[in-house]
Amino acid sequence: MTRIIDMECTIPKAGGESGSTGSYGSAAAEPAGGMEKPAGYGMANYGRIFRSRAPAAGERAVTPMDEYVEMLGRLGIERSVPFGTTNAEALELMRKYPKQFLGLARMSAHDGMRAVRELERLVREERFCALGVSALADRLPASDRRFYPLYTKAAELGIPVRIYTAMNYATDRPYDLGHPRNLDQVAMDFPEMTIIAGLAGWPWVNEMVALLRRHPNLYCDTSAHRPRYFAQPGSGWEMLMQFGNTTVQDKVMVGLSVGLIGQPYEVLIKEYLDLPLKDAVKDKWLYGNAARVFGLA
Repeated sequence: MTRIIDMECTIPKAGGESGSTGSYGSAAAEPAGGMEKPAGYGMANYGRIFRSRAPAAGERAVTPMDEYVEMLGRLGIERSVPFGTTNAEALELMRKYPKQFLGLARMSAHDGMRAVRELERLVREERFCALGVSALADRLPASDRRFYPLYTKAAELGIPVRIYTAMNYATDRPYDLGHPRNLDQVAMDFPEMTIIAGLAGWPWVNEMVALLRRHPNLYCDTSAHRPRYFAQPGSGWEMLMQFGNTTVQDKVMVGLSVGLIGQPYEVLIKEYLDLPLKDAVKDKWLYGNAARVFGLA
């Protein structure tokens, strides 16, 4: 059976919430006050962009968590990073299913030293194993110095940092907050810290691959993107497929993002297995690279 570590595991919630933008924008509440904005403005624009992926009426049944975790096991998904959860919800999942879920502590740069102290508590006392920060949520590029206290603590704790790295569709903030170029300065300033570029930097994939080659401790994951397009000419993924099969084969992880993409696990897993990659490379993308980064290998 194929072994998988899912970097973005949809957690079923009532009302179809698992198909939303989830934790990409969870800390990005619309600012209070000011003029009323048009319908669909800001983060709400995601609803327009991804409306074809939203579940139709009558398709919002929620699978009980025990059954959901059992299903993940049957499919070979050995470990998962919860998506669309608060830190408290992720902790509850980790306590109930310690062999299934990996805790990624999602913190905001705007919370300053409170976030630093909470990160240390979650790692030392609650077994969280990574830090997650979001340029989209905080409206700050990853190289903004307000993130640096969190990076410093992550480096001290020896945990990886997953950073939102991709174009965003929120029309109330710059589209390129998550450009891969913003990781370059961070990697230079924290050469000992492991960085995971969440969402793999699309549409700036060429620069993402160049930075993967440049920095030894920089990785990426494919969350929020459907794998069947990776090998499609003109999709923008050509550089990742070329070098992901060769020089950066040890740098790529997968995020299945079932709720966001709107396809069953079985379909997405098969699409990964059908990619024109060497079998050994598929094993690395699906399991080995993440297992090494999280100390599971």
